[in-house]
Amino acid sequence: MTTAGTTSVAAHAAPGTRATLYVVATPIGNLGDLSPRALDVLKSVAAICAEDTRHTRQLLAHYGVEKPLVALHEHNEDALAERLVARLVAGESLALVSDAGTPLVSDPGFRLVRAARIAGIRVSPLPGPCAFIAALSAAGLPSDRFVFEGFLPAKAGARRERLRQLAAETRTLAFYESSHRIADALADMVLAFGSDRPAVIARELTKLFETVLDGGLGDLHATIVADPNQRKGEFVVLVQGAAEDADARIVEGRRLYAVLGQHLPPSTAAKLAAELSGAPRKALYGG
Repeated sequence: MTTAGTTSVAAHAAPGTRATLYVVATPIGNLGDLSPRALDVLKSVAAICAEDTRHTRQLLAHYGVEKPLVALHEHNEDALAERLVARLVAGESLALVSDAGTPLVSDPGFRLVRAARIAGIRVSPLPGPCAFIAALSAAGLPSDRFVFEGFLPAKAGARRERLRQLAAETRTLAFYESSHRIADALADMVLAFGSDRPAVIARELTKLFETVLDGGLGDLHATIVADPNQRKGEFVVLVQGAAEDADARIVEGRRLYAVLGQHLPPSTAAKLAAELSGAPRKALYGG
């Protein structure tokens, strides 16, 4: 995921230019999910911008596509965007893909898209797979309002603080998580949201070992900890939002519990949080 920056664009596309920057969604697992239109575009462009050219080269080889690849990632996007826009201004159409799924969703690319639009280049999205949308469609959690949080911070303290800030969020929450942090992230979600908060863990979507688990956060955490196979792969974690009429004392108690839980045993943190907030201890800590 990239952060905001500025890009200088010296040239502007001439009126009537046919050059286009295509933003192309690619499969998140099952290779049958690439759309015919996306394949046609990948075959037609002058070059394809990819986060990991090795991964994309394998994908293209599967479809028999041979095109020049340009590595575009968070470390070089600022420097490369202007050169790519110059190619677009000169009349070359380009495609932007990520390693899997829809570009710019927890992936680099927005600087290039912004620079192209500033230069008057047509930017055309080719919709397709997106892991958190796929998970949401199969989760059975409220989907009329949701918020995508991407990857949580890797460090425990920052991760717990981010989750604490989301404890009272009423929309369904969507997170991406890695295999080596999934157990710790779920443990921190239990601290922040409570063990009974409904959630869904979607693992390896569209792949051979696809798994979608649902239940309370506490039970899901226990399942993941108990089964090493459930800690492998790529994860989407969906958490139901807080109730609109949630008791303010419970919301505050869980906030305090998340903070105190960084320094004290869970039972002690729950006891103190309950005393300070007036919330029932059981609502903060199962046990």
